[in-house]
Amino acid sequence: MTPSAAAMKPSASLSSNEESPAPDRPIVSSAHLISEKSPELSEFEFGLIIAAHAFQRWLIRCMGAAGVKDMTPTDVLVLHHINHRRTPKRLADIAFVLNIEDAHVVSYSVRKLQGMGLVAGTKRGKEVFYATTDAGHALCLRYRAVREACLMPGFSGAPEENRRLAEVARTLRQLSGRYDQAARAATAYG
Repeated sequence: MTPSAAAMKPSASLSSNEESPAPDRPIVSSAHLISEKSPELSEFEFGLIIAAHAFQRWLIRCMGAAGVKDMTPTDVLVLHHINHRRTPKRLADIAFVLNIEDAHVVSYSVRKLQGMGLVAGTKRGKEVFYATTDAGHALCLRYRAVREACLMPGFSGAPEENRRLAEVARTLRQLSGRYDQAARAATAYG
């Protein structure tokens, strides 16, 4: 099967004269990127694209429902990571855990969160460690309550479902390493 023949445009609703995608044909956003070695990778990438956008929309709207509407997805992720286990964290550690290459992106979010009174920094030697304030911690708890009310009813909590989610999470972490390695190779390639 040629890449162009394998590609299908996704459609939320099909008109009566359109065929639904064949189960053996991948649904991709860019047919020209399909590799004969793994057409499934292109299908995965399309799934990742739409899941990433849906997840980012969710982060913003969940935080809005928790009470703060002026945050980007990165701001939300940085706040939650700083609040993680209520232990202070350095900028470099936050960037590393969230796999954000540009430390300035994290620095900008931290400054924004500080300005909102959600995060505070404490200098230890030459390093600054950041922790959530009481207001920041309370916001994270309100976010959790919205998450429990709006997102979690869509999950059964059954062991098989949880096992599949854990497997997907492991696969995403593994592929993250492959994409990072490929990004380094691409830098040297050009």
